[in-house]
Amino acid sequence: GAVLREVLSRPERTKLDGGDDLAFYDVPRFVKHVDADFLDKVTELYRQRIPEGAAVLDLCSSWVSHLPPEVYYSKVVGHGMNPSELARNPRLTAAFVRDLNKEPEGWPLEDRSLDAVVCCVSVQYLQQPERVFAEIYRVLKPGGVCIITFSNRMFYSKAIAAWRDASGYARCQLVRQYFQAVSGFTEPQVLTETLGEAGSLVGRLLGPLTRLLQRSSSDPFYAVVSYRNFRPE
Repeated sequence: GAVLREVLSRPERTKLDGGDDLAFYDVPRFVKHVDADFLDKVTELYRQRIPEGAAVLDLCSSWVSHLPPEVYYSKVVGHGMNPSELARNPRLTAAFVRDLNKEPEGWPLEDRSLDAVVCCVSVQYLQQPERVFAEIYRVLKPGGVCIITFSNRMFYSKAIAAWRDASGYARCQLVRQYFQAVSGFTEPQVLTETLGEAGSLVGRLLGPLTRLLQRSSSDPFYAVVSYRNFRPE
C-alpha cells in the first residue's frame, strides 16, 4: 500500500478554480451528471464485479449510488462533499463528508474492512490521487475490488489540469497509473463496455460499427478496475 511514485507534477494538479471545494459543493445538486445509458453500464459493472453481501464504499458519492437495486450489501458507506445529498441516498448505511484534496488520508474506516470501493465520474477532481489510492488500498480487504468509472463530462473549472483537455485514452492511462503508483494493486484493467454488452446475442449481431454508433450517441463509458493483492476466482 505504499506510494511508489508521484504520477502528477505540481502544474498537473492545479485547477482553474482554486476556491474552496467544500464551498463549491455547498449547494445540493439533485441531478445525474451523465446519461441513463452510461449509468446502466456502471450498474451492470457493479453487478458483475461486486459480490452479494459485500461491504462497499461509494467514494465521492451523492444522492444516488448506481448500485444494482436487487443486490443485498452488508453495508454501503458513502463519502461526499454535501451532507444533504448523502442524507437523501437510500442505499447508504453510513456516510462522511471530507475534502480529499485537503485530507486525502485518515478516513474513518478500519484497515481491510471493505470488499469494494467505487467512484463514479469524480476521479477527475482528485489533486492528490496517489495518496487517495493508497487509502483505498488500506481499507480494502485482500481480493477487494476498486472500480473507477468516468465519461467526458465534468465541472471543467474543478478538474485537474492533467485531465481537462486529455483524450479518453489518456484519461484511462492516467487512472491506470494511479493504481500502479501504489504497491499491491493488481494490473489495472480498462473497460469501455460491460461483459453483458459484448457477450449478449444482440451485441454479437449488431457488429462493431453499430456498437460504435450507439456509443457516439451517449456519454462514452470508461472504467478502470483493479484489486488489492489478487483477483478472486
